[in-house]
Amino acid sequence: MSIMADTATREISFAQAVNEALAEEMRRDERVFVIGEDVAEAGTPFKVLAGLVDEFGKTRVIDSPISEAGITGICVGAAMTGMRPVVDIMFGDFLTLTMDQMVNQAAKIHYMSGGKLHVPMVLRTTLGATRRSAAQHSQSLHAWVSHVPGLKVVLPSTPYDTKGLLKTAIRDNNPVVFFEDKLSFQLKGPVPSEEYTIPFGVADIKRTGSDITLVATSSMVAVALEAANQLAEIDISAEVVDPRTTTPLDRETLIQSAKKTSRAIVIDEGYEQYGATAEIASVISDGAFYYLDAPVKRMGAMNVPIPFSPPLEDLTVPDAAGVVELAKVLCGRN
Repeated sequence: MSIMADTATREISFAQAVNEALAEEMRRDERVFVIGEDVAEAGTPFKVLAGLVDEFGKTRVIDSPISEAGITGICVGAAMTGMRPVVDIMFGDFLTLTMDQMVNQAAKIHYMSGGKLHVPMVLRTTLGATRRSAAQHSQSLHAWVSHVPGLKVVLPSTPYDTKGLLKTAIRDNNPVVFFEDKLSFQLKGPVPSEEYTIPFGVADIKRTGSDITLVATSSMVAVALEAANQLAEIDISAEVVDPRTTTPLDRETLIQSAKKTSRAIVIDEGYEQYGATAEIASVISDGAFYYLDAPVKRMGAMNVPIPFSPPLEDLTVPDAAGVVELAKVLCGRN
C-alpha cells in the first residue's frame, strides 16, 4: 500500500495534479518540454495544461500541427539526443497514429543499440467512455501498449497517484505511456504540497477486505470502491486493489490479496476480449490457484464500437451494480 506523505496536503483535482507534476519537473529539469495539439494557449481541450505556457514559454510548451505520428517521432528523436519530452496525444484512440513510433522505434531502440541509446519520453493520453464522444474518441486502448516489451504503462486513478506517478514517468529513462481517464479530471483528492514520487510496479490497496478481491484499473477503481460500499451493506467484505501500472505489474500484491480472500474479479474499461483483464486474471489464477474458492472473473467493455447513444454507451462498460451482482454470485449470496 502507498503511504501518504506526512506533510501538508491539499485537496486538488486530477487535472491540477497533472499540471503541478509537469510544472515541477519543468522547473527541476530544463530538458523537459511539452508538445501536442492545442497544449499552449488552449491548455488542451480539457484545460489540463492551462497556464504552463505563461511560465515556460512557447519553446517549452509547443503547439504542434495535427500530426500525431509526426510529433511522437519528434519526441523519440529528442529523447535519444538528451531531452525529456512529454507528448500530449489528445485522445487515446489516436494511439493508432503513433504505433510505429512507439512500438517499432521508442520501445526497441535501447535493445537494438546494445544499450547505448535511451528514449526517456512520456506519451500522455486519455481513456474512457461515457463522455458521449462516440466510437473514435471513447476507447481504452492501454492493453495494446501493455503488450509491447520496452514500454512502461501507467493508469492512475486518483490525484495523489497521478502526480507521483507522472513525476516518476518523466524521470524514467524508458518510454512511458501515461493514461488519464477523461471523466476523472475534475475528481478531487488529497495531494501533499511537498515533493514525492511513486515507484512503478507497486499496486495500491485502496480498501482492505476479506471475502473477495476487486482488482480495478483507472476509472474502474471508483466503480470498484462504490461496489465495495454496497457489498458491505450485505456483509460482504471486498478488498479493492489498484495495480496503478500494467507494465510493470505488481504480481505479488495481486496474488497475495486473492490468496487472502479466495475470490477475485478483475475490472477494466478496456475491451474484455484479449484485454488487460485477461492478463491480470491469468496472473491471479496461476499464483493463487490452490487458494481460490471460485474462478477468477473478468469485467471489461463490450466487444462493440462505443455507441454515441447515451443509454447504449452506458451499457458497454462495467458499473457498480454489475460488480455487486457478480460478487454476490462468487460469494454464494445470489
